[in-house]
Amino acid sequence: MPVCGPRPRNALATRTAILEAANRRFAAASYEEVGIRDVARDVGVDPALISRYFGSKEELFSAVLDSCTNKSDLMEGDRADFGRRMAHELVYGAPNEEKLRLFAIMLRSIGSPKAAEVVQRSSADRFFIPFAEWIGGEDAIVRARMVAGMMMGMSVSRDMGGGFGLSPEECERMCERVATTIQGLIDG
Repeated sequence: MPVCGPRPRNALATRTAILEAANRRFAAASYEEVGIRDVARDVGVDPALISRYFGSKEELFSAVLDSCTNKSDLMEGDRADFGRRMAHELVYGAPNEEKLRLFAIMLRSIGSPKAAEVVQRSSADRFFIPFAEWIGGEDAIVRARMVAGMMMGMSVSRDMGGGFGLSPEECERMCERVATTIQGLIDG
């Protein structure tokens, strides 16, 4: 007769399920509104298990931000044509669901002092500092912040408005102007 015992545990699958549930929760509600018990209930685990894998709610939130962030593709390619590449993406690119989810998570939670600190730290460590190092030169962090602000503003404007509502010729002129502006900031 087979021996019945507890089912085998898969720590990686459980951790992934917790992270995915937290991602959905933080995208739908603010940091203050999301509770560890809610996430645990979504996954069907004891809340203590979340603490075991992630520590605090703040650390879980940080892991969610880290899971959404992908800066590597931004800095791939030659710096000399960065402006052209980014302008084309900003003017003609399709909405990126993962970037939109990250933006929603940050916007919904930025009102919380704890969450704001985590967002600022994560943004600096995972994006602004490496981007500034990639840009290099004088005032690299200032230029990185300006480029990021321009790119974020244009992306949000495009995605929320369903495009820019411009003719093909106007889109081309916008693309040229954006490319020149961004490249000027990159080149310093």
